[in-house]
Amino acid sequence: MMSDNLGAVFPNSHMEFAGIHLDSYQMCAIISTLVILPTVWLRNLSLLSIVSAGGVIALIIVVICLLWVGVINDVGFHPSGTALNIAKLPVTIGLYSFCYGSHSVFPNIYSSMKEPSRFPSVLLISFSIAFFSYLGVAVCGFLMFGENTNPQFTLNLPAKLITSKVAAWTVVVAPLTKYAITITPVAFGIEEFLPSPQIRTYGVSILIRTLLVFSTLVISLAVPYFGSVMSLIGSSLVMLVSLILPCACYIKLSKDRITRFQFAACTFIMVVGVISAVVGTYSALTSMA
Repeated sequence: MMSDNLGAVFPNSHMEFAGIHLDSYQMCAIISTLVILPTVWLRNLSLLSIVSAGGVIALIIVVICLLWVGVINDVGFHPSGTALNIAKLPVTIGLYSFCYGSHSVFPNIYSSMKEPSRFPSVLLISFSIAFFSYLGVAVCGFLMFGENTNPQFTLNLPAKLITSKVAAWTVVVAPLTKYAITITPVAFGIEEFLPSPQIRTYGVSILIRTLLVFSTLVISLAVPYFGSVMSLIGSSLVMLVSLILPCACYIKLSKDRITRFQFAACTFIMVVGVISAVVGTYSALTSMA
């Protein structure tokens, strides 16, 4: 995300290093990695939550920029093409599911809350805000750009406009607020697999987090297709942790008191999740190939 938008801001930038040519995307990806690296060294979830609050501000700014370009600037609203493209529906399912795949962060958020009993309210409010934000942006994006809408709509905004530059730089900054809190549960999980408590030092923790960040860099350079990667992760992994496993675990844990309606509902959700995962994963891999 950072390298795509930085590359749009500096499209002609390049670098020669030790006989290796780096184009705009590759150079911006490396710069983004180095900028974001210090944020993952923070282990304090309370501090990370403050940093992640910047992501909410970034979301608001980007949405305002999109509306500003459509309403006040010259782009306007002129939909073109079909609103429902069945051929691209599997990839779309993966894209949408990716946006709701924050489940790995939930246990850490729950355990760090002063009042864990309010966690259901946190989920309800968070998912409701996310849903209406995504819906509004999707509708505006289609009305403004039609079927030419990019996976990141900031890349559709006219580069000459000040509003577009604000949106692009906001999206560049946004991962700084989100990446660390997203990767922290992964780092904690890896640290728990270390054989001895003596190995679980702060230095080892920093090393693990650094390797995770650079692994992301390797993937972004090897597979530079933002939309397809999002769809692949959403279909193959998020469907598993957000639809299939929760229902399966609920049936297993509540098998003595679950009603027929609940069992049927959970089964239906799991079937939909499996079908979406298989079809979406295949479509994402095909689009990348």
